Amino acid sequence: MSHPKYIIIGAALLDILARPVSREVFRTGSLPAENIRMTTGGDAMNEAAVLASLGADVRLVSKLGLDPAAEVILSRCRELGIDTEYIVRTGQMPTSINLVLVDEKGERHFITSPEGTLRRYYPEDISREALEKGDILCFASIFVAPAFTNRVLKEFFAEARGRGLLLCADMTKRKNGETIEDMRESLSYLDYVFPNYAEASLLTGLTDWEDIASAILDCGVRHVILKAGARGCFIKTAETSFWVPACRGVQCVDTTGAGDTFAACFLYALGRGYSLEECGKFANAGASLCVEQVGALGKGMSLEQILQRMDRI
Repeated sequence: MSHPKYIIIGAALLDILARPVSREVFRTGSLPAENIRMTTGGDAMNEAAVLASLGADVRLVSKLGLDPAAEVILSRCRELGIDTEYIVRTGQMPTSINLVLVDEKGERHFITSPEGTLRRYYPEDISREALEKGDILCFASIFVAPAFTNRVLKEFFAEARGRGLLLCADMTKRKNGETIEDMRESLSYLDYVFPNYAEASLLTGLTDWEDIASAILDCGVRHVILKAGARGCFIKTAETSFWVPACRGVQCVDTTGAGDTFAACFLYALGRGYSLEECGKFANAGASLCVEQVGALGKGMSLEQILQRMDRI
């Protein structure tokens, strides 16, 4: 699988980002920010953009409105060479726009709308033709769109598995108190899953890294990749478990899109036949470049940059 076709399913939207922003804005009513920027965002768009920047063949499967925000996203896709044939367009709701407030430590805080395409993405919006001629599918991400319940995901993943796709998924924090048992059936189809510690801890109700990963493995997931920010990532399979350290000397400016960049870089390395440890190093390197810039993907990144950064791990 030296040149796989990636299918990335999930949200594509616009981020209006400001940094640094403190709580003082609610007292003063106005606050200067060093950076105020509009970028494309959304888990699937971020992953697709990173993969395309690295030269991968990527199909983005998403939902957009018939508005200027959608045109900005589609223009960015065309610029990167992303396949947009299976992006659904609708005039019944606006393309989602997120307000992203980044604090002095680089941590982001989102303001979202339940009325846009982000939350109103439905199973019927995904054409089954979108799964054709693909190799690696990533559902990015579980718990973002409320309509994608365990039952729906189970049926969708089963069909994708039947088409011979390698199945991966990213994750955000659960929205309705879901437990690992609630999601067991859908998770059982996954080859790789990429939650961060907080997301996985909430889902499993556990706090120890090994215990969390083991609980997810017990559902039938083949590879659990726990994103750990400045610590790197923790990887566990039925045969082994190990830490892959983060890059040293990274100056964190903004964490927006870092988890998506990690997942995309891991997928890229996976498609190139890297070992599990090398995939972790490549993903950590890519995420470290992301957090040094403002906004998801920032100015983009190159394969050469990531490979150079890998040498620091």
